[in-house]
Amino acid sequence: MTEQNMANLKEIRNRIASVKSTMQITSAMKMVSAAKLKKAQDAITAMRPYADKLTELLQSLSATLDADSGSKFSDQREVNKVLVVAITSNRGLCGAFNSNIIKESSSLANEKYSGKQVDFVTIGKKGNDILGKSFTIIENNNGVFDDLTFDNVAEIAQKLMDLFTDGSYDKIEIVYNKFKNAATQIIMTEQFLPIVPVEAEGDTNLDYIFEPSKEKIVETLIPKSLKTQLYKAIRDSFASEHGARMTAMHKATDNAGELRDSLTLTYNKARQAAITNEILEIVGGAEALNN
Repeated sequence: MTEQNMANLKEIRNRIASVKSTMQITSAMKMVSAAKLKKAQDAITAMRPYADKLTELLQSLSATLDADSGSKFSDQREVNKVLVVAITSNRGLCGAFNSNIIKESSSLANEKYSGKQVDFVTIGKKGNDILGKSFTIIENNNGVFDDLTFDNVAEIAQKLMDLFTDGSYDKIEIVYNKFKNAATQIIMTEQFLPIVPVEAEGDTNLDYIFEPSKEKIVETLIPKSLKTQLYKAIRDSFASEHGARMTAMHKATDNAGELRDSLTLTYNKARQAAITNEILEIVGGAEALNN
């Protein structure tokens, strides 16, 4: 076997070993993400009915209020200053999970709100790193994923509410991935503030007794509802991240397996050809000696 053939075979063996090592890593990451996904999925699935019912109750009560009794969170102003809350992850290796949010957030700033002042609040390191190169980020909240509790998210939501009520921004939007299943995430853009007015449907003059007044109840429910809305968005994004990473690592493992099989076939063919050539050389040499 010539030195060149030996060198080629050694290179292929090294590549096979490298691919196998990569497969072990991606397979392990897939299993870790699958375990985390189950917990995150259970959390968002359990929360959605509560969040939806709270929103439904708030909208139902709001529809019965007079126009002059509106909340400070419903103040519809001329939109000149917009704040976009972009929810991404702290880590990569999750396919297009982060890039889709960054693309959608950039589109809001450059197209939908072109000519307006658009600033960002980022939740997640990946969004902060990329969006920070082109836009103004007034606050980054990477640490929320280290301890994802309602109280920690409520602090962020309260800051957003304060920024709207003090006139710093006329509109606040949230961009995140909504969890559908492990393989599917839906890019969502939700208006956080001002609260979107809901048209009253049917007979809203129901014979209910409110204690305290409807206005007081709505004023109490709105901050609670907004905090829950942001918490649900972050929970959705958290579950979507693990689903996207599990899917990405599954595909990476499959691709690595195909590459390993292809390299193994190439190695076997090259080794067989080298052995055949060696046998031919031996036979040729023997015949030369006989002659």
